[in-house]
Amino acid sequence: MDPLGALAVEVLEAAKASGLMLATVESCTGGMVAAALTDIAGSSAVVERGFVTYSNEAKTDLVGVPAALIAQHGAVSEQVARAMAEGALKVAPVDLAVSITGIAGPGGGSETKPVGLVHFGCARKNRPTLVERHVFPGDRSEVRQQAALTALRLLKDGAA
Repeated sequence: MDPLGALAVEVLEAAKASGLMLATVESCTGGMVAAALTDIAGSSAVVERGFVTYSNEAKTDLVGVPAALIAQHGAVSEQVARAMAEGALKVAPVDLAVSITGIAGPGGGSETKPVGLVHFGCARKNRPTLVERHVFPGDRSEVRQQAALTALRLLKDGAA
């Protein structure tokens, strides 16, 4: 089994053991995390839904990220990653949610927000929301793969 699939199994086992339902809110990974989880038989016991919020409008429409927050900080920011994860808890019947927003490249980067920059949020009911910032090396595929692995790790830790 590939690393993504192996970690997805661990996420499902941890969430099931804790009695948690989860959601993903993905931008630059475009559903890779939800796909890794739902590739595994029995995942419906834990995975409630996945949101692909690739556009700013989708972030606002689907999980309630305020447009003003995106305008102030940019879609690729700690603030928006936090709002995406917390928004999933508000709009879906879930206990745990992870969000991913970043610049996978090859274009779209800037001096302050380089290609490979990815922000993550992990929200669990009745716990503080965790956020992480990473700058991953490599091409678009490698950045997305590393982002999906990081999101799964956050879900696993959040389910513990």
